[in-house]
Amino acid sequence: METLSLIPFDLIQAALVEDAVYDDLTALATIPDERVAKARITAKAAGRVSGLQLADAVFTAVDQSIVCDWRAQDGDRVQIGAVLCELTGSVRALLAAERTALNFMQHLSGIASATALFVEALAGSDCLVTDTRKTTPGLRHLEKQAVRHGGGVNHRMDLRSGMLIKENHIEACGSISDAVHACYQAGHDVWIEVECETLDEVTEAVAVCPDIILLDNMPPAMVRQARAMVPDSILLEASGNITLDNAADYAATGVNRIAIGAITHSAPSLDLSMRIMHVAEASDHPGDHQSDQSHKA
Repeated sequence: METLSLIPFDLIQAALVEDAVYDDLTALATIPDERVAKARITAKAAGRVSGLQLADAVFTAVDQSIVCDWRAQDGDRVQIGAVLCELTGSVRALLAAERTALNFMQHLSGIASATALFVEALAGSDCLVTDTRKTTPGLRHLEKQAVRHGGGVNHRMDLRSGMLIKENHIEACGSISDAVHACYQAGHDVWIEVECETLDEVTEAVAVCPDIILLDNMPPAMVRQARAMVPDSILLEASGNITLDNAADYAATGVNRIAIGAITHSAPSLDLSMRIMHVAEASDHPGDHQSDQSHKA
């Protein structure tokens, strides 16, 4: 299983503070401080899961004594009713962490699931599914990891990890040729990619040999023509108006990869839930603690 290279503790704490988890008025009023329970996280829809390690860190951040027994790993395919985790710990702590943990898991699992659908649509081809920079601010590393969990690959992580010449760069620089030459002259040890919207632009781009050519908003028939014009030494990518219905048509053109912004910016969340399964016997009734629990928040 791919591991998080860096747990985003600042992000976790900001999310917990946003939800006021340390001042849960309902739990303070109804649940004794000492009450413990077992809980279970299950999938209410089929898909690919992601964000499980992050959720583990959320529960630990709320209460280090919570025990998480994960039954699935990031990247696993799960069916409806699958048990992802069984947890043991303070009921208050479990309920405090629940929404933040599930929000991360559901969002990232939705991205992994959306990616997996495109990967499955391209089965039998050599075409890869890649993401874009159309991500949620602050969540890019997590969302791009979720793409990998779904079987996709990552495009550039940020503006310094590759040089992508788009229509605005071309307009400002004067031409595709001028823009590519300027990028080569800058001397950065990164790949150079050119976005082309017409076959004439593809011809101009091929002449200056970028590492990648991006065919933007071209129908499959035009992509097939471009494929015949571009040597195998240049990676060919297609993007724009590619859906699950036509993804296989694009793969059949021989393009190396398709870029899908929707897998990060429009993926629906995967439905997950957490339910308390067993509550340990408590010696006191919750009402007996209402008067003094508010001072323990």
